[in-house]
Amino acid sequence: MEETRRKSWFARNWGWVLGGGCLTIIILVVFGVGAAIFGISKAIGESEPYTHAYEMAIQNEAVIEALGEPIETGFSGSNTNYSYKNGETSVEMTIPINGASNSALIHVEGTKENDVWTYNKLYVDVENDDVDINLLEEDLEDVEDGDILEE
Repeated sequence: MEETRRKSWFARNWGWVLGGGCLTIIILVVFGVGAAIFGISKAIGESEPYTHAYEMAIQNEAVIEALGEPIETGFSGSNTNYSYKNGETSVEMTIPINGASNSALIHVEGTKENDVWTYNKLYVDVENDDVDINLLEEDLEDVEDGDILEE
């Protein structure tokens, strides 16, 4: 009588175990990267420079006229650069926005010192238009580089 030895469960199913393990790792990596991207996008979208620039844009009559209403943001912070150096935070970002009839980019450059943001550049670059719409205060619009405001 010949006795045949039966293989263990792992020996019979090693391919499924290996494939399932690899698939599990791939799924975890994809979800991890997706969660990181979502978290970073949400943090940028809730930052003060982002919200300030967006609010200024949707309240500006020239922007409303150029884009149409409603004005909504595209993928948040398509080009964002935050840096922190010697107690000063600086930001450079572009925010895509879309209206009913056109789209544009909000360009933001600013610095934060002692919890106060100061914006050097804040303007809307409308697609298919050569004119940029300045969103900084009206007083600063007429001042050129090197000019000093006198009180």
